[in-house]
Order: sequence, then C-alpha cells, then structure tokens
Amino acid sequence: MPRDFHDLKVWQKSHRLTLTIYNVTRTLPPEERYGLMSQMRRAAASVSANIAEGCGRDGQADVARFFDMAMGSASELEYYVLLSHDLGFLASPAYQRLTREVTEVKRMLTSLTQEMRTGHSRWVPPRKTEGSSS
Repeated sequence: MPRDFHDLKVWQKSHRLTLTIYNVTRTLPPEERYGLMSQMRRAAASVSANIAEGCGRDGQADVARFFDMAMGSASELEYYVLLSHDLGFLASPAYQRLTREVTEVKRMLTSLTQEMRTGHSRWVPPRKTEGSSS
C-alpha cells in the first residue's frame, strides 16, 4: 500500500502554501486572471500534487523524481511571487512571508530527496511485491 502523502510535513506545508496563494491571488487585478493569477495557482498546486503523486509510486528513485518535479514547481512559484511584488501587485510583507514559505518547502524537498537518493531516508516507499500490478 502506498505511503499516505498527508503524513509528510512537506506536503502539509505546501498545501497550506497553495491555500495562501489562492487567497493572495484574489487581490490581483482582473486583467491578470488568466495570466499571473492562473500561473501562480497552477505552480502552487503542482508542488503538492507532485508530492502526492510521488507517494503513490514504488521505489525511492521514482518517488525522488516526482519530488524533483515538485521542486521545479516551487522554484517557478518563487519567481511568480517575485514578479508579483516587482509589478506592484504584492506588498512587501506578503512578498517576504510567501518567499519564506516557498524557501522552506524547497529546503524540505531538497532534504527529503537527498535522503532518498542516498538511501538514508527515514521514509521508505513501498516496493512492488510479486504478483502486484501497477
């Protein structure tokens, strides 16, 4: 049985960040609804979604690959937060808070992925057993 992604602190933190991004982007100008708003929401949700999908995979290498994709989405979100601030859509306190939150998620992903790649992970995803199908 696959590991429940709800148990991972990095997923919990990235999910809360996604909810925050959805709230923050409500204040963007209407002309950004299909631009920056959409991109920020998609990138934020992609972090949590890739962590969740990775937890449903077998083997550490496969899980680590999805965590790498989550890292890419987190980096993309980090840029959109910066862009929103530089365009004057996001006040400095909100920008600083979101940047800290994204940085923390990235740090957690890096640590977990490195542990998995070196075989020193406290979290080990299930391995396929004989007769199991995927």
